[in-house]
Amino acid sequence: MELLGSLEDSLRHFVTLVRLSLEFISVLCVVYGIIVSLQLVIVSSRRLSFPFLELRLRFGSSLALALEFQLGSDILSTTIAPSFEALGKLAAITLIRTFLNYFLTKELEEERALKVRQTD
Repeated sequence: MELLGSLEDSLRHFVTLVRLSLEFISVLCVVYGIIVSLQLVIVSSRRLSFPFLELRLRFGSSLALALEFQLGSDILSTTIAPSFEALGKLAAITLIRTFLNYFLTKELEEERALKVRQTD
């Protein structure tokens, strides 16, 4: 029985490490999106036209990727504390993040199609 408790503790520590890694990667995705967006703004400030569409595409893609990593982190959080309260929170968070990601992805697809039409 002691071995089982030790394995459970090891799993809990491992899941916590992976969860924190996913959250860190999510933060890196957002920071990368900010840096790339600022770089685009600085480069485009020398021109007369502002590339709003390109800015939205670049930053939106980073946000969509960050949401995916956050969702993975939330799922892992529930594996170590599977109470009904934790499952309810996971369900709500998953629903919200899935809707956000879905609509963000749809909007990015429309923006990409618009960009392609503009360049043709």
